[in-house]
Amino acid sequence: MIDIYLTDEQDRLIKKDELTKGCWINLTRPSEFEIQKVVEGTGISSDFIRDSLDDDERSRIEKEDDSILIIVDFPVLIQDESDSAPYDTIPLGIIVTPYYFVTVCLQSNPIIDDFVNNRIRNFFTYKKTRFTLQILYVIARYYLKYLKTIDRRTSLIERELHESMRNKELFDLLSLEKTLVYFTTSLKSNSIVMEKMTKQRFLRMYEDDQDLLEDVIIEIKQAIEMSEVHSNILSGMMDAYASVISNNVNVVMKFLTTVTIVLSIPTMVASFWGMNVSGIPWEHALHGFWIPITLAIGLAGITALFFWKKKYF
Repeated sequence: MIDIYLTDEQDRLIKKDELTKGCWINLTRPSEFEIQKVVEGTGISSDFIRDSLDDDERSRIEKEDDSILIIVDFPVLIQDESDSAPYDTIPLGIIVTPYYFVTVCLQSNPIIDDFVNNRIRNFFTYKKTRFTLQILYVIARYYLKYLKTIDRRTSLIERELHESMRNKELFDLLSLEKTLVYFTTSLKSNSIVMEKMTKQRFLRMYEDDQDLLEDVIIEIKQAIEMSEVHSNILSGMMDAYASVISNNVNVVMKFLTTVTIVLSIPTMVASFWGMNVSGIPWEHALHGFWIPITLAIGLAGITALFFWKKKYF
């Protein structure tokens, strides 16, 4: 799918049908025909577009003639419940030319939607450097947003784990840890791209743009620190709660074993007095039935008291 937008004289974002100088071309899983249309209309390399559509492409920045390609990873929520990780990262390609601004992605995403729906202030399609930095800033904010969501989910799972004897909560923690690995790897790659933009001056920047770039770098560093901290906490929690679950199972097994021993004493006494032979004590006594019952209850009570003092209950 190809969408073309242009900021008009009243600074409104208008959707266009044809390529226009200063426009923003958004490609979402484009067809071969759409790729060729953009290549012929803008003069950019087709490899720039195809590299951005590679799910395994690493974050990088490069320049070819007058075109600049920036590939960064951004977080996405996984809709497929069969996947063990709730979030993943996919590449977003940003291609800057003297007359056009192109974004390329494998799927529709909230980052681009924020710009299309005018949720970002001071956004203009013809201010390419600022537009690029605004996209990078929004991506960093989404990382922080999802990291806070992961932190809340971790707290909920932690409360469930206090009395749990199942592995489900541990698998939930494992999926979150897997997500944090994705986040940390992608954020560090994005950070390298930011450093190259700062040192090599791929884009022409004004003073406001330089301030925005510094804000982006700060947000990415904060996201990296949060991701690493949460990952370390999750690793420690998984080890600790694996032991807790094992201990909870041991406590239950100890309790059940103790109850079994206590209940086996009345069964043993009843078995002795229930033998169909002569000579059983108090066989003809008036209270012959209550004597073994009292004996069984007494022995079971003594045994239960012993276990209680040993804190088996």
